[in-house]
Amino acid sequence: MYNPDPEKEKREILNRYRNLLRVWATREKPVNKKLVRKAFNLAVDAHKDMRRKSGEPYIYHPLDVAKIAAGEIGLGTTSVICALLHDVVEDSEYTLKDIRSLFGDTVTRIIDGLTKIEEIFEHPASSAQAENFKKMLLTMSVDVRVILIKLADRLHNMRTLDAMPENKQLKIASETLYLFAPLAHRLGLHAIKCELEDLSLKFLEPEVFNTISRKLEESRPERKRFINKFIYPIKKDLAGKGMDFRILDREKSVFSIWEKMQSKEIPFEDIFDLFAIRIIIDVPVEKEKEQCWRVYSVITDYYRPNQKRLRDWISLPKANGYEALHTTVMSRIGKWVEVQIRTKRMDEIAEKGYAAHWKYKDGIDHETGLDEWLNKIREMLHGEDSDALDFLDDFKLNLFSDEIFVYTPKGDLKIMPVDTTVLDFAYNIHSQVPR
Repeated sequence: MYNPDPEKEKREILNRYRNLLRVWATREKPVNKKLVRKAFNLAVDAHKDMRRKSGEPYIYHPLDVAKIAAGEIGLGTTSVICALLHDVVEDSEYTLKDIRSLFGDTVTRIIDGLTKIEEIFEHPASSAQAENFKKMLLTMSVDVRVILIKLADRLHNMRTLDAMPENKQLKIASETLYLFAPLAHRLGLHAIKCELEDLSLKFLEPEVFNTISRKLEESRPERKRFINKFIYPIKKDLAGKGMDFRILDREKSVFSIWEKMQSKEIPFEDIFDLFAIRIIIDVPVEKEKEQCWRVYSVITDYYRPNQKRLRDWISLPKANGYEALHTTVMSRIGKWVEVQIRTKRMDEIAEKGYAAHWKYKDGIDHETGLDEWLNKIREMLHGEDSDALDFLDDFKLNLFSDEIFVYTPKGDLKIMPVDTTVLDFAYNIHSQVPR
């Protein structure tokens, strides 16, 4: 039971604000602290009489959303301001006109998009809900920060979902699994996608979530000993070659384990790839490909690779911008182990997605998969033929797709969903092909 203490809450609000500033400063040099402070003061005033379901002051929520936007997604000053203000217009007397006079057109446009999103999932009629969703994506396609901040908002809501009644928990968790986790995946936010999936499973299938979590915890010490032995010769060799590297082990998410148990119809104990080894090297962009293959050569000097499991996403990055080499090798005790090889730049894009993609975009003279996907969404949004429900089906197809690579007669590469038909391919080349 939460017991309000006004003085303690004031100190906590300031502590959370200072923590936000510290996180923001690690991502970019703060150049407009006064404007961020102004947004903080306005948010505190707008939410001063509001509390969350947990009983805590409501202002904790926008502060934590801003911290996620800055720290876990890597967004900048404008997004921090918008995250602090994202509920102000909906929940207080402040208007978009007030926001515009204080913070300008860009912040106002993003706040307007975020305010409209809130209306979408409350509408009972599926066709109207789909139409609202289409409008939301229209805003997103103009400024993708709308959906990135909304993902930060949804992540914080999922982290604090315990305070909600059970019917709300199930509704919000279902929405998250259906739409927000795939959106995070498509925008390259792997860590956020996995956390949203795990948190959704926690509320939708609590027994499954708790059982798998417990088994992961129980098997962790043994797994750690195995990993240390496995990486020892690789670390020694890479260090001897003077390479600047880090080696991490990444545990498979609870949700992905559950998915595999269902699809393969096997128990937890029969899943061999509960973790992956990740090797991250720090090299100049022009040497990335060469050095990643050099690391691959070192690994295969010690362990036999499964050639069917080699994945080169450096030569052909995924549509969400993901780049890496993946290989699966046989350890000395007869266990297959997945090894992921990335550079520091690739790792940041893999973890921070679209925000990092834009950070590294200078000097890129061609469209990436993320650009092409957003262009495709814009084209779908402005199409005259499809109604909102058809659009939502098409959009879901574009979100979830396992991908294949197809070349046009002119040699252009197209990345398509795995179940693509010839007609889909034709329309991807040009939406006005004759029927």
